[in-house]
Amino acid sequence: MNSMRELWNRHGSRLLLLGWLGISSALSVSLLAMRILYVGKSTYDFLAWNLFLAWIPLCLALLTWRLDLARRRSWPLFAGLLLLWLLFFPNAPYIVTDFLHLDRRQGVPVWFDLLLIFSFAWNGLILGFVSLHLIQRRVEEHLGRLAGWIIALTSLGLSGLGIYLGRFGRWNSWDLLTSPWDLVRQLLERAVDPFSHPRTLGVSVLYAAFLIVAYVFLVLFTSVQWGPSGQAAPVRSWKRKASA
Repeated sequence: MNSMRELWNRHGSRLLLLGWLGISSALSVSLLAMRILYVGKSTYDFLAWNLFLAWIPLCLALLTWRLDLARRRSWPLFAGLLLLWLLFFPNAPYIVTDFLHLDRRQGVPVWFDLLLIFSFAWNGLILGFVSLHLIQRRVEEHLGRLAGWIIALTSLGLSGLGIYLGRFGRWNSWDLLTSPWDLVRQLLERAVDPFSHPRTLGVSVLYAAFLIVAYVFLVLFTSVQWGPSGQAAPVRSWKRKASA
């Protein structure tokens, strides 16, 4: 009993967050299951797979946190997990693009499909941002706050490109392992003359900008304390919060 109380005192807020992430994801899957049972067609079953992929970066980020907690700080291991996390990270915000599949379909009102896709997109974004927050904190502890923000903003920027590659290039995270040179060749073609590929440039830049604005807003929103007098209290240190 004492060990359970100690565990809750140390990690209660983290366990509560993970629990709500699980509940939120379960709600999305339940909506999908209801639709499949009602219509008898698995029109949006790909959303479940995309949500599963969105959980992978969070699991990798939690692994880096767990290794730090156990004082097993190996730079090669940390760098390897960071690269693996970056490889899967775009899968989380990628679900936002599944709104492209929204259409009037026989047997189901469009408002239900809108809620269905929104719930999966919401979970993808939140799972991605929580995993990014964990990675940013780990980098800050090792290399300082500036390095943490550089990693965070760079990851969000690269995610814009990753979303383009996934949605329009039809690449996925596994292709970087199975067909790396084909992917590199395609990237080089667009990097040499980006203005000859306006959709690549537009999608990458606009989605990256959206993710950066959304993440920074989330950081500011959760950092500001509003005093009882109506005036904002000083902004709390995220680094101090993370090490608590």
